[in-house]
Amino acid sequence: MRDLGVGFGYLLKGQRWVARHGKQYGFGLLPGLVTLVLYAAALVALALWGEDFVAWSTPFADDWTSPWQGLFRGFLTAVLFALGLLLAVLSFTAVTLLIGQPFYENLSEKVDRDVSPDGTAPESGLPLWRELWISARDSLRILVRAAVWGVLLFALGFVPVVGQTVIPVLGFFVTGFFLTEELAAVALERRGVALRERLALLRSRKLLVWGFGTPLGLAFLVPFVAVFLMPGAVAGATLLARDLRGEEIQEGEPDGDEAATPSPQPPTGSPAPGR
Repeated sequence: MRDLGVGFGYLLKGQRWVARHGKQYGFGLLPGLVTLVLYAAALVALALWGEDFVAWSTPFADDWTSPWQGLFRGFLTAVLFALGLLLAVLSFTAVTLLIGQPFYENLSEKVDRDVSPDGTAPESGLPLWRELWISARDSLRILVRAAVWGVLLFALGFVPVVGQTVIPVLGFFVTGFFLTEELAAVALERRGVALRERLALLRSRKLLVWGFGTPLGLAFLVPFVAVFLMPGAVAGATLLARDLRGEEIQEGEPDGDEAATPSPQPPTGSPAPGR
């Protein structure tokens, strides 16, 4: 159970890191804002034309009498929008990371250098286009896995009692796992860790992953919160990736009053202790 607290601690430390590095935080906000606008436009379009799409895709219900036709198509429209919203939550991180690959790559490297005892950060040595291709390919694979889980959990949500209690909780843990994978991939890909190995690493420390990703997934449900937490989430995931790889994490300088308080010195002219 200790790993749950450690994972949550990395989430908080990541937010603290970007709070102390305002320039990195500012650049890290841009990809999230772009993704938010794109997703908002897609969801608005789904809300406006979802009913027309359902009517077009269910011609067999054209001759149904009222109120059954309206109830049936209204239910399918609601299901379509809910599924679109679920997929948006599951895929937001992947799309944001893809759009902001250069920003988050730079941020993750700076975190690595900051906490590394020798002040260095692993480098992939690959050209940018190759990194983007690998990131897009792996993100698509993860997105397919997440979509399968999303559809399965959505269907199980209709099971009486279990669907309204156990399944939502399970859904948050699944979302937390995939969120952590996408975020940690920024640091792990620079270390040459392939997708299959990344998934094995995450499964070996599920409590650590859930402690980091599940609270983040819950926070991402609040509108606009994901945009502001993304830079810190990438920073925290870099720390988590170092932990998964067994790399040393050097704590930064103490903050606040602790850093500002000088060590006690003997008064001028007083004999030193022991003399």
